[in-house]
Amino acid sequence: MKNLEELYVSTLNDVYYAENKILRELPTMINKAHSAELKEALQHHFHETQGQLQRLEQCFNLIDAPIKAKKCEAIEGISKEAKEDLDAAKEPHVLDAALVGCAQAIEHYEISRYGTLVAWAKKLGQEKAASLLEQTLEEEKNADATLTGIALGGLNDMANMRHAA
Repeated sequence: MKNLEELYVSTLNDVYYAENKILRELPTMINKAHSAELKEALQHHFHETQGQLQRLEQCFNLIDAPIKAKKCEAIEGISKEAKEDLDAAKEPHVLDAALVGCAQAIEHYEISRYGTLVAWAKKLGQEKAASLLEQTLEEEKNADATLTGIALGGLNDMANMRHAA
């Protein structure tokens, strides 16, 4: 890459891959959730993710760049760790706590990427793209806050209870 615009496009490609992967994995996470509140939060974010992909496509169109996904090693790693954690969880409440932790790892990655993309879009004079990316950034922050609320609202306490043998 020779300039900020190329870095910006490369990162859009990376995030586009990540969002598509997340969209494919969210239904499995929803099906594994036992908590109705967690299931609802994940379903809500599934629908938000669809809109986020559309906004990313608009960002590509605004700069006349081809819409393509570049393998995101970060999301692949987070997904691999999540699968290991979810497979290891033996109790329903522990599984739900693991789901929250895994989902928050994803959200934190997305928050960092979208924050960077917003700054770069502004620097490149892409105000419309910056606005679209800021909308997604706020959704990611809200999803993270919702997950924190679920965890602290009793889910972690339930996962911490010792079960009689």
